[in-house]
Amino acid sequence: MNIQLTENAAQHIRKMLATQDDAIGLRLGTKKSGCTGFAYVVDYADGVNEHDRVFENRGVKLVVDEESLPLLDGLELDFTSNNLLNQGFEFHNPNVKDTCGCGESFNV
Repeated sequence: MNIQLTENAAQHIRKMLATQDDAIGLRLGTKKSGCTGFAYVVDYADGVNEHDRVFENRGVKLVVDEESLPLLDGLELDFTSNNLLNQGFEFHNPNVKDTCGCGESFNV
């Protein structure tokens, strides 16, 4: 399994984690949602469950549940910031076969 962060994403995540006392890393996952099947889930990880896998990339711990692993294998997570109103994570996922028109969900 391979999940990568760009340097921009890693820097942003480290800043976010520094504001959270209990966070040990970033939790990445998927959930059934939207018109094409799945949506990404991003949250602080305050612990590791028995069905989680932990990756470390660019000094950031990434916690991923086992069900999401096949959907996220090969993912590159980036963070873009054109201005204060237009910033956020970008998911470059080689497994995605289709996305919905609004870009909120994907299918593999």
